[in-house]
Amino acid sequence: MSHGTSVTNTMSSATSSGRGATKSTSFVPELQNMMFSLGDARRPLQETAVLVEDIVHTQLINLLQQAAEVSQMRGARVISAEDLLFLMRRDKKKLRRLLKYMVFRDYKSKVLKGIEEDEPEEKLVSANNANKRHKLAQDFLNSIDQTGELLALMEDDEIDDVKQERMERAERQTRMMDSTQYAEFCESRQLSFSKKASKFRDWLDCSSMEIKPNAVAMEILAYLAYETVAQLVDLALLVKQDMSSKTCDPFVQAISTTVIQNRNSTETLMQAPALKSNPDTPENTPPATPTPPSSGAQHLTKNQTGPLGNGGSGQDSTKTKQRKRKKSAAASGIESQSDAIQPSHIREAIRRYGQKIGPLSPFTSAYRRTGMPFLAC
Repeated sequence: MSHGTSVTNTMSSATSSGRGATKSTSFVPELQNMMFSLGDARRPLQETAVLVEDIVHTQLINLLQQAAEVSQMRGARVISAEDLLFLMRRDKKKLRRLLKYMVFRDYKSKVLKGIEEDEPEEKLVSANNANKRHKLAQDFLNSIDQTGELLALMEDDEIDDVKQERMERAERQTRMMDSTQYAEFCESRQLSFSKKASKFRDWLDCSSMEIKPNAVAMEILAYLAYETVAQLVDLALLVKQDMSSKTCDPFVQAISTTVIQNRNSTETLMQAPALKSNPDTPENTPPATPTPPSSGAQHLTKNQTGPLGNGGSGQDSTKTKQRKRKKSAAASGIESQSDAIQPSHIREAIRRYGQKIGPLSPFTSAYRRTGMPFLAC
């Protein structure tokens, strides 16, 4: 089976079974707002959001299954952050991004708790509790890291190119917004899966799992879900850019101008011999001088145009205006839909991403389960 067929089968199975177990829980409205904040149109298409939800749900379910296997191997009763860090250890860039997120969560906990103890000992204990995610990741990476590469990621201050590109895109997206649109954009940027923890658990159907994820693991899963959405939008925007015609390309403009000029010159040359061949033809003779119509003709014309004006031409002009309005509204609707990410862009992005994961990808456990690699890890 070819890779494109496997990806198509995987996405169709995600559509049929990804939401079958959790029909009552859906993140489609939230996903539309997330996609808007990540670079999609102001009103993302619902069918695109449904497809994104199915892909994210399928990948997280498979990620939870692998994390449960790792948890069983080390004899744990719950899925913890260590299991997810172990699965992400091979991708240094995404692991570094996750570690920064865990440090950010620690800082956020400090701010929310408002650590202002007077006693130094109490302050030290509270600081250690507030840095539990950072300490947890550091201890675990120290236990599995033999070369020091993973531990070095915790102290790495390298600029994240992906985050930088997303920030620049968001800045370009807000240049032409008014105050209302900008407020809506800022509200969309604050959405995340972690802010709806109970709904996120129901969406993943964690209650039916034998080995359930703990609180920190759920934070990481919510982060990975958002990162999967972000990467899908990133890839879909690249596909959309490739599929759209590049009107700013000077070569395209030069070619189009040359084609138009050649067509006009060809039409002129084809018409010129016809005029010179037979100058006495009726088509080439000048029109006769028009004579003013008689009063009876004028009266007849007025009588004919009177009833037509009341019931014929007026209605025709009204219908014509209505048709033009409908056409313009339909055209504007098509333009608004064309600005949004289409489901075909998502499918093509998945196909292209799957082709770049290497020749040994079909032999990995992640590929056998999903037909495509994990986007967030």
